[in-house]
Amino acid sequence: MFAATLAVSTAFSAAGAKAAEFINVLTGGTSGVYYPLGVALSEIYGQGIKDARTQVQATKASVENLNLLQAGRGEIAFSLGDSVQAAWEGNTEAGFPGKLDKLRGIAAIYPNYIQVVASADSGVKTLADLKGKSLSVGAPKSGTELNARAIFEAAGMSYKDLGKTEYLPFAESVELIKNRQLDATLQSAGLGVASIRDLATSLKINVVAIPKAEVEKIGAPYIPAVIPAGTYEGQTAEVETAAVGNFLITHSGVSDETAYQLTKLLFENLPKLTAAHAAAKAIDPKKALDGMPVPLHPGAERYYKEIGLMK
Repeated sequence: MFAATLAVSTAFSAAGAKAAEFINVLTGGTSGVYYPLGVALSEIYGQGIKDARTQVQATKASVENLNLLQAGRGEIAFSLGDSVQAAWEGNTEAGFPGKLDKLRGIAAIYPNYIQVVASADSGVKTLADLKGKSLSVGAPKSGTELNARAIFEAAGMSYKDLGKTEYLPFAESVELIKNRQLDATLQSAGLGVASIRDLATSLKINVVAIPKAEVEKIGAPYIPAVIPAGTYEGQTAEVETAAVGNFLITHSGVSDETAYQLTKLLFENLPKLTAAHAAAKAIDPKKALDGMPVPLHPGAERYYKEIGLMK
C-alpha cells in the first residue's frame, strides 16, 4: 500500500458481505509507545468491525500522521495535543501546509512525558548542562521536536547552545549514546518507553529534570509532571518534567458509524491496550474529552452521548 509501511493486516469476510472496509492506523516509530498500541488497536478493530481490513503504519508520528489524515491516507492516528492544535491553526513552522480542516477528534488518551536522558559519562545533569553537548531532539518537525523547541525556549536556550543537534528517532538516538557518539536524547513518550529502558540497561544514565517553573512558562497544553523513581534502571529518585496529552484523531471523510466503532471499541478493550503497553493504564473515558483541540467526529460524539459524557 505505502512503500514505507510496516503492516499488520487482519481481514474478515462473510458470504455476500459488502467490500471490506480499510482502516489504516497511523502510529510512530517502532521503538515508541504509539506503535505497540496501534498494533493492538488494529487487532481490536479487525475483530470488532465487520468486514474490516486493518493495517498499522509506522511513521514519524504526530505531524506526519496529521498531514496523512488530512490527505485521506489513514483513518485513525495518534498525535500529541500541541501538534493537533498547531495543525488546526495551520502553523506552517510546525510542519503543516495550512489549516488541516478535515481533522476530527476521537479521544484524549494518555499523557506523553518529555524525557531528557543523558549518559552518566556525559556529565549532563541539568538542562543548562546541555550547552556545548550533543542532543537528539527527534525527527524534524515531529511532535517530539516541537516539544523540544518549547522546552528550550522556556529555559532561555536554543539549539544554537548545543554542541550538536541530531534529528533522529528514539531507537537510533539510543544506539548513538551507547556508542559514545551522542550525549543525550529528548524523547516525548509514555513512561517506560522501550528505547530508554533499553538504554538504561546498557549503561548508567541521568534523567534530566525539566523544572516545574519552566513548564508553567509554556502553559497549556503542557503541564508539570513527575517521572516516578524506578521508572528506568538506576533512576533512584523522582524527576520533575513536563507532560502533554496524546489524542486519537480521525478525519471528516470517515463515516459516522466507523468513527462510532473506533471510539466504542477503544474503551471496551482497555485491558488489551494495557497489555500492549503500560501507558494505556492512563486511558480513561471520563477524561476522553479533556483538552480536545479539534471538533469531535459525530460518530465519537454519539458514543459519548450513549455513555452519558455528553448531552
